[in-house]
Amino acid sequence: MHAPAILTAGTAPDRSEHRRRLLEGMAGAVARKGYGEVTIADIVAEANVSRRTFYEHFDSKADCLMALYVSASRHALQVLRDAIDPRQPWTAQVEGAMRAYLGYMAGNPALLRTLFIEILSLGGPGLAVRRQIHRELAEFIQRTVGTDQRRRQRLPYESALALVGAVHELVLERIEGAGPARLEALVPTVCDLVRRIVGEERRAAS
Repeated sequence: MHAPAILTAGTAPDRSEHRRRLLEGMAGAVARKGYGEVTIADIVAEANVSRRTFYEHFDSKADCLMALYVSASRHALQVLRDAIDPRQPWTAQVEGAMRAYLGYMAGNPALLRTLFIEILSLGGPGLAVRRQIHRELAEFIQRTVGTDQRRRQRLPYESALALVGAVHELVLERIEGAGPARLEALVPTVCDLVRRIVGEERRAAS
């Protein structure tokens, strides 16, 4: 199984390449064995780097998994951003973005398991980075889905965050049931949920 591509940035070229390989090594090792059984030896073997190189970038395998989670989640968010077509009505923008977002995740089952299941095994630190990513997604939704586009009135942060949580819970249930290949079937449900939340906020604001 090939590890998914991971976006990395902000480091010098050599270090960036090693970091990218380590993150992909973690993704590949987790896909094969599950996080609980993965060792640092597995990660460096997948990445084809030394143990010393691993410790130049990460303090532990948990640190590496959290870095993978953040990097992969931001890659997924970029897919979401790139799918937005501002020339379309906002409902069409939502549908296109969610189709791209869920399709990207469905095409990377190893990455999907890391994003939605393995990160929870880290306890408090894992939950902290999960909340960070949920906040970033909620802020993106606020900027993209307004309750009144003419007045640039934003969806309340709490509503946007609730939407992120609802979507991810639907994804988690699908992973544990029908499997990642069926994720795109969630698009109509998610779009209906967005319309309902925005509609309620518009009525409350009027």
